[in-house]
Amino acid sequence: MKLKSISIVIPVYNESKYISHVIEKVFTADTGGLKKEVIVVDDGSTDATKDQLLALKKRYSIAVLDGSVNHGKGAALRKGFSQTAGDVVLVQDADREYDPSDYPLLIEPFLKQGADVVFGSRFVGDRPHRVLYYWHSLANWLLTTFSNMLTNLNLTDMETGYKAFKGSIIRKIAPSLKSDRFGFEPEIIARIAKIPSIKIYEVGISYTGRTYEEGKKIGWRDGVRAIAEIIYYNLFVK
Repeated sequence: MKLKSISIVIPVYNESKYISHVIEKVFTADTGGLKKEVIVVDDGSTDATKDQLLALKKRYSIAVLDGSVNHGKGAALRKGFSQTAGDVVLVQDADREYDPSDYPLLIEPFLKQGADVVFGSRFVGDRPHRVLYYWHSLANWLLTTFSNMLTNLNLTDMETGYKAFKGSIIRKIAPSLKSDRFGFEPEIIARIAKIPSIKIYEVGISYTGRTYEEGKKIGWRDGVRAIAEIIYYNLFVK
């Protein structure tokens, strides 16, 4: 089947500083001829994000799903996935850490290799990477390795924000997703790995990480939870 469209799902929570820039980059990004559908899920923002999204709707063709309570990234994505129509569905964070100019890299395996899922890795390839926290990179390596041991995959970056799926696959999985916060990452990989004969690809991407002063939200508690979630979704969920 020839792919014609891509749905870009953007979970947002208190990103008034960056959301306008990210939306602009999304709409100027090259998607290899695929028609864009952009769905923004506001996860109960309490800053000026809501006002900015209202203004952005007047300039761009975006759908905004508004939530009054913050439930977490996983919950926002679950809501967004259910509203997509694209042949490919791609997750775009709203914090400028991931650059939409990398879309051609993420889309290529769908167009040329018949991929079902594509993950962007911050740890392979020659794209620019901001140098930041050593302990974060070590924790990510440990979580990725542990996840790989249970999924029998050889991913290099389980916690990557750039994940893309064939639309039919993620829309089928979405109603079963349970993680509301950052547990989405280990859960989705565990569920994807259980699909027989699925074609998973990984491509190198650029990464401009944020410091906590700049608004980074994930912390060490999320890493501890990820260990339990890797075990749970791989060993106790079919």
